[in-house]
Amino acid sequence: MGVVNVTPDSFSGDGLLNADDAIAHALEQHAGSADLLDIGAQSTRPGYTPISATTERERLLPVVQGVRARIHDAIVSVDTFDASVLQAACEAGADILNSIWGLSSELLEVVLERETPVIIMHNKEAPVYERDVVEEVLVRLNESAQFAARRGVPEERIILDPGIGFGKLPEHNLAILHSLDRIVALGFPTLLGTSRKSTIGKLTGKEPHERIFGTAATIALAIAAGVDIVRVHDVRAMRDVITVSDAIERGWRPDGWT
Repeated sequence: MGVVNVTPDSFSGDGLLNADDAIAHALEQHAGSADLLDIGAQSTRPGYTPISATTERERLLPVVQGVRARIHDAIVSVDTFDASVLQAACEAGADILNSIWGLSSELLEVVLERETPVIIMHNKEAPVYERDVVEEVLVRLNESAQFAARRGVPEERIILDPGIGFGKLPEHNLAILHSLDRIVALGFPTLLGTSRKSTIGKLTGKEPHERIFGTAATIALAIAAGVDIVRVHDVRAMRDVITVSDAIERGWRPDGWT
């Protein structure tokens, strides 16, 4: 999954507020072998300033429309937690909801109406955990997934994301990364978003654009644990990591392999 940030204040330094620039970046991500494109217009960096749904739509929709017009077979997810934005994005050609605040009743209505797969992420207002962080994340994700399934979302369309960097301290993030197999074991499709995250920066001392090798380590470990989707900024480089990891862990071979 390639990241396309239509924001002026992305933590990773790759935000593109101009729609034409964001569309061009999405096309580059697709050309670099991204299987999915995740387009977001609401910054979610620590301390971010929320924007109105109107502003979010004004930023997001031209990019979704532009990408859909140029890449008919692209799988497009929209990174939003506003039901009205999701509805408009689906009408513009989006395929998947990626919600950092889980699945609200309002979002669920749109998901059911549009038969949209949903990425449900674990998040908290503050990184305070009364019990083991992994246990709490597992319980909350499973509860959210079961809620969606009971309401009629097919299980294969419910994708779980442990939310690295969201409502978690670095030690929490490392504990979750050490236990990815337990999240996979919940039985739903899974997604991991570690690309350029601050925990990698704290470990390596590198700025966001320099965290490519640290990110690569998390991607390889995620594949070994059975994670299905990895959300990344550096698509071309991470494709090599995925290719080799899949060959080792999952038996993948390129065409013509002898």
